[in-house]
Amino acid sequence: MDAGEIAYISSRLLLGAAASFFAIMLWSRTRDAAWMLMVMGTIAAYAETVYAILRTLGINGGGGLSVGSLPLAAIVLPNLPTAFYIAAFAVMVVRKSRRF
Repeated sequence: MDAGEIAYISSRLLLGAAASFFAIMLWSRTRDAAWMLMVMGTIAAYAETVYAILRTLGINGGGGLSVGSLPLAAIVLPNLPTAFYIAAFAVMVVRKSRRF
């Protein structure tokens, strides 16, 4: 592993951890459904980052469910944050459209 890969992994972990920390801080202060979905999306994005880094380093469970030759987690985790963000934006759209 060269210095560029170490910098890449370190920056992803550091920035993801900071985003998750502030998302959890926000979660404890809000009860708004849209914001809670955004927080869950951010935490899911960090979980996907950690999973991807573990796979890059060759550390994986191996015994889980798979779809073809791909582990189910490798399919679900990258799409989970986007699903949470879609739900959050849909909540906001519905909320804004009902006010008129």
